[in-house]
Amino acid sequence: MTLRPQAGTPLSRFLSDGWVTTWRNLMKIIRVPEILLFSLIQPIMFVLLFTYVFGAAIDIPGDGYTSFLMAGIFAQTVVFGSTYSGSAMAQDLKDGIIDRFRTLPMSGAAVLVGRTNGDLVINALSVLVMMGTGLLVGWRVNSSFLEFLAGVALLLLFAYAFSWVMAFLGMSVKSPEIINNASFLILFPLTFISNAFVPSENLPTPLRIFAEWNPVSALVQSARELFGNVPPGTPVGDAWPAQNPIATVIIGVVVLLAVFVPLSIRKFATLSR
Repeated sequence: MTLRPQAGTPLSRFLSDGWVTTWRNLMKIIRVPEILLFSLIQPIMFVLLFTYVFGAAIDIPGDGYTSFLMAGIFAQTVVFGSTYSGSAMAQDLKDGIIDRFRTLPMSGAAVLVGRTNGDLVINALSVLVMMGTGLLVGWRVNSSFLEFLAGVALLLLFAYAFSWVMAFLGMSVKSPEIINNASFLILFPLTFISNAFVPSENLPTPLRIFAEWNPVSALVQSARELFGNVPPGTPVGDAWPAQNPIATVIIGVVVLLAVFVPLSIRKFATLSR
């Protein structure tokens, strides 16, 4: 049987295909609830672990370590959550799901959009759970409602852009195990050599310089400013990203999307040959 092309404009077909693949990934979460369960348990563990273990050892002025910590936990969780795009793409390739999509008259880019959209939902739920846990341990938002929404949007936007990076890597490796190991090697230093858990000025000079230019540090500082959790008197560094964290994150998101969306689409097209 010959499949007929879908009716409608290319844009309408792309949006329709993107919604279908997004729904497919959301339904997978419902049918395999362990995916969502472990995605939500991890941020709860990080909040409790860092609050009650490091909180007693690190002296932060103002509202204390909990308020300082939460922005770092938010950033770490959404960055690590974006790795699911890579492992899921690698797993779909291994299982032959991508080959099934190739037989359908649908946009290849829609498969990637559906993948990253589904992970955006998981990240949004993780942030919601973290905020609830943070409120229980003493975290508070000390800014306006619009600034709070802007902080959440910036976290999720960065996570979405980084999902495209991981989706590209997921299509570039031979197995899901490789992407899991590779993502750990990339993301572990990005999140821990930053201002997420300790002030960057407390780090040795080479690590402090790296932390000040680290995009995760800019994301963390942006969240702290928008949530009103910046400790009074805490220096943020002289580097441009440290002084302009919100602009740094926005520029970084634009660059990541501009580079890795076309690369991912091209890579998917190459796999389809």
